[in-house]
Amino acid sequence: MTVGIRAYRPDDRADVYEVCRRTADAGGDATGIYTDDDLMPDIFAGPYLAFEPELAFVVDVGDRVGGYVLAVSDTRRFVDWFAREWVPRLARFPHIDPPETAQDAMVHLGYSPERMLLPEVDDYPAHLHIDLLPELQGQGFGRELVRTLLSALRERGIRRVHLAMDPANRPARAFYDRLGFSELPSSTPQEPVLGIATDAMV
Repeated sequence: MTVGIRAYRPDDRADVYEVCRRTADAGGDATGIYTDDDLMPDIFAGPYLAFEPELAFVVDVGDRVGGYVLAVSDTRRFVDWFAREWVPRLARFPHIDPPETAQDAMVHLGYSPERMLLPEVDDYPAHLHIDLLPELQGQGFGRELVRTLLSALRERGIRRVHLAMDPANRPARAFYDRLGFSELPSSTPQEPVLGIATDAMV
């Protein structure tokens, strides 16, 4: 079996959703946590695939996708699109504000795309999400996914990219540190925000 990195294809969508579900609980399996297993993928994967699929890359393990990196090149433009085009697709999830349960809090994130407008958004206009199934971690695929994405962003004239992460996912933080991501000024222990230049891994 040959495992490799390639561009996302529309028929990968179900696999991307599955990877998101299986890694969305601070790196662990989020299946069954919410009443609808598509809740987290609908917030953290689906809109990226719809908005800028050319910035999605996957780990192809032969019969399925086992990991991905997803990004948008212009977070401000993405937030505007998300509010207009994607939030209505989340209507099946009741929006309870202020949230009363963990599910309410997750749904609130989906209804609040403006949360992505960090103070550094103009200096770090792109942002990304990356996830790998546990059996593929530690083999260099994550590094290659990030390298591939940085190259694609660089070709578009994007100089920097950022990400927000769950502080409970300590292996992910160690991974980002090894790649050269650094904390941005708006980062807090509760909401770490990391950034990197797109030429950092040339």
